[in-house]
Amino acid sequence: MTDRPRAENRERNQPMPGSQDFTPDPRNDAVLALLDGQLVPAREAQVSLFDAGFGLGDGVWEGLRLHRGALLFLEAHLDRLYQGAAALRIDIGMTRAELTASLRELLRANGMEDGAHLRLMVTRGRKATINQDPRFTTGRSTIAVTAEFKRRPAAARPLALAMSSIRTSPPEIFDMHLNTHSRLNYIRALLDVMDTGADEAIMLDHRGFVASCNATNLFWVKDGTVFTSRDHFCFNGITRGNVIALCRDGAAPLRQGDWEAEHLLAADEVFVTGTMGGVTPAGSINDHALPASPGPVTTAIAQAYERLKDAYAEEHAIV
Repeated sequence: MTDRPRAENRERNQPMPGSQDFTPDPRNDAVLALLDGQLVPAREAQVSLFDAGFGLGDGVWEGLRLHRGALLFLEAHLDRLYQGAAALRIDIGMTRAELTASLRELLRANGMEDGAHLRLMVTRGRKATINQDPRFTTGRSTIAVTAEFKRRPAAARPLALAMSSIRTSPPEIFDMHLNTHSRLNYIRALLDVMDTGADEAIMLDHRGFVASCNATNLFWVKDGTVFTSRDHFCFNGITRGNVIALCRDGAAPLRQGDWEAEHLLAADEVFVTGTMGGVTPAGSINDHALPASPGPVTTAIAQAYERLKDAYAEEHAIV
């Protein structure tokens, strides 16, 4: 059955729960975007029908969070962007310093200092015709950046998760460590569970072990220990990496490995990680309530992550 209340809430411009949810902000009606080096009204920005990103999902992207004047963990995001572009043989055409300067210009033009979210997108660019052959590209890559005022809802309830039949893939099939525009497998996973009222889908890897959610990385807690998958078949998440580092620095005991679904279903606490939501607790899996949400370990890790954000921003403010 379709989840009518959730759909009606969105139509009324009210926030819904979700790791990427946000409170609508009227300032976004007038924000500028960056398109191939030019500042343009975001509502008017356009790319060609023959752009490889539009026609083929041929590109890479990063989500960037503005916190207290700093784009959080920007160096790690740029590492992932340039590594992904190199793997796809896309020439970004800008140095890291030039790209960073353009992001700073966009933030200043929009008067953004905190609580904003950027989506930095690089595609192979315009093609002579829409086909899969990259040799039909006619010029340089397309670089587009959206900037929006976005904050998490203050009173969002914990996430409802559900197991999907759609699985993640090994790199020889589709490399999840490439942050590409092609997200169809993860969209399918969410569609698989969305009508049950779930906010996100839990995905197993191709071998049947817990891997990630469709848009975020997945952690769970049992008897005070944090568990998560190996690195191979989940997203190469910046927030995930920071949470793992915080655990290894003493926030909580951590174990990575191959875990069957039954291990996750017996968890005391569950949380997901992502650039937009940071550390977001889950409240149920397959409609079964978890014992604690957020539990003490999730709360401790979330607080440690907030301190990490603040410390980074203090040293790396760009606006």
